[in-house]
Amino acid sequence: MVYKRLVEIGRVLYITKGDNEGKLATIVNVVDGNRVLVDGPSSGVVRTVVNLKDVQLTKFKLPLKLQQRTKNVKKIWESEGITKKWSESTWAKKIAARKTRANLTDLDRYKLMRAKQSRNRIIKAEFHKLKKAAKA
Repeated sequence: MVYKRLVEIGRVLYITKGDNEGKLATIVNVVDGNRVLVDGPSSGVVRTVVNLKDVQLTKFKLPLKLQQRTKNVKKIWESEGITKKWSESTWAKKIAARKTRANLTDLDRYKLMRAKQSRNRIIKAEFHKLKKAAKA
């Protein structure tokens, strides 16, 4: 399988460590083999150099030129609808679900457990009905 997420100018990335953790930015320039210059005007990331170990590349890419200004990056970002595309992706949904799950109280966890139990009871009852009908 060919790796399609390359470190290239215009590649949108998700920052996993540091001050801007959890935000999206785009690569504006490659500093060296380990660091890139990123800018995320729509997500609140100021133009800064980040280590590639602290980011994850996404499937989104902007048609940027080398060292484009922040206002131009913002204009292209909004015209491409990257924020909307990101929020609709399964990756973003998993992150949101993980965050929601981490913020559950003890009572919420109990309610969730009871809801799962009742769901599983219904599924089990239907399964046994179908199994019984198949035998007859």
